[in-house]
Amino acid sequence: MARGRTQRSRRMTLLVMAVTTIAILAVAYMADRPASGGSFTSVVLSGGASGPAPEIGQPVPNFTATTIEGRKITLSQLRGHPVWLTFGASWCQPCRAENPDVEATYQKFRAQGLQLVGIFIQDNKTDVEEYAQRTGLTYPKIVDSSGAIANSYRIVGIPSHFFIDSSGILREIKISSLNPTTMAESLAQIGVGVARSTG
Repeated sequence: MARGRTQRSRRMTLLVMAVTTIAILAVAYMADRPASGGSFTSVVLSGGASGPAPEIGQPVPNFTATTIEGRKITLSQLRGHPVWLTFGASWCQPCRAENPDVEATYQKFRAQGLQLVGIFIQDNKTDVEEYAQRTGLTYPKIVDSSGAIANSYRIVGIPSHFFIDSSGILREIKISSLNPTTMAESLAQIGVGVARSTG
């Protein structure tokens, strides 16, 4: 009898996990479908997610990591600045296609305090260094080889973009490559590029 209850409990757990996975994939697809002109590469991460999933209007998962340039970044220490997290990879074609626009947008708005952090998943430091040097990417780049950061942000496709306001609150998620107009619109959600009234 106890064995039957255990088997039912396991089946129920597997069913809940399957439904949750389908729901996450559906939300990811609907968040920014390629109809906006963007595209993305689906990814499957090993390991499990920990902590609550990122949610619009809530604080984002914190992390500490070292950039390929050797700088230690703790996300919570960037509070007070608008933050743009972009998840991608040196081998991802949609990521490579949008990166010149990502870099140009970063250069345009960094004087306003914009902090842009690129997180490269399923990648290695040498490939990211060579790619960044070849393409002229100047923003901080983290290699998330373990997938810990990507898992905490529930990444299912790259590029994925998270726009966080200066209070550390997530304001927008975009899953697909973005064009300069869409980037500017998303940055406006976190106060970047918005004219401030003097009064």
